[in-house]
Amino acid sequence: MTRPLWFVNLLKKTFPNVKLIARLTNFPILGKIIDELLFKGDDILYLPCDKVIQVNKKMSQPGEFVLPSQLLEHFVKKAHYHWIMDFCICRSSMGCNNYPQELGCLFLGKATIGINSQLGRMVSKEEALQHLQKCKEAGLVHMIGKNRLDKQWLGVSPGDQLMSICNCCPCCCLWRVSSIIHPKIGKKIKKMPGVEVSVDERCVGCGICTQGICFVNAIRLVKGRAVIGDECKGFGRCVSACPQGAIELTLNDPNYVKKSIKRMERIVDVE
Repeated sequence: MTRPLWFVNLLKKTFPNVKLIARLTNFPILGKIIDELLFKGDDILYLPCDKVIQVNKKMSQPGEFVLPSQLLEHFVKKAHYHWIMDFCICRSSMGCNNYPQELGCLFLGKATIGINSQLGRMVSKEEALQHLQKCKEAGLVHMIGKNRLDKQWLGVSPGDQLMSICNCCPCCCLWRVSSIIHPKIGKKIKKMPGVEVSVDERCVGCGICTQGICFVNAIRLVKGRAVIGDECKGFGRCVSACPQGAIELTLNDPNYVKKSIKRMERIVDVE
């Protein structure tokens, strides 16, 4: 059932309490209920920024490498329905002043027909691609996959015909809760296959990379040197932030985009 505006406005008011809700998932019974209602069947990938990738020379010859953004392009071109939200619910709920609140999610698939027309608009493939480009230029990080939470708050169905492409900022993204939400749920948000983020000897321990750069707090200083934790989702903001160039993001799987496409096509039908 399409969600009315009053429901969306109520959701915006509760969003700032998302960390409290995330902590509740660690209680056995509550956690199971929340997982069933909001996260069942989820599979979401964070995409690294194209410009921060160092290609492993052993895996690819120049000109043969496929960029992460081509995963988005594949599904935009394949989809018959494209819906752009007029606002980002995360940034608008938090009153974000650092990134554009009007650059909302892009939804693909037949389920978008059921979205309240007051929340956004149906667009062409070309407009959808232009929107993603604007988001990239604004410094936002793309996330793609099946997100039951979107199905629920938008009030659409079926969930396997709704693909979410979110455009995330580090200050307001819902998945900042990854470090406190129950690990079973947190593991549904993954980095792309073959992505590795590493710190080399050029690190001087300045700590800039730990200051609100990483969405999920996966980088910290240990004995005066930056260390990447297992929580890393591989989106690469720390690579751009490091003044010493000591952090690198590499892709060691030549088929990482093909694998990601197959993975998404198994769970979401956008045609």
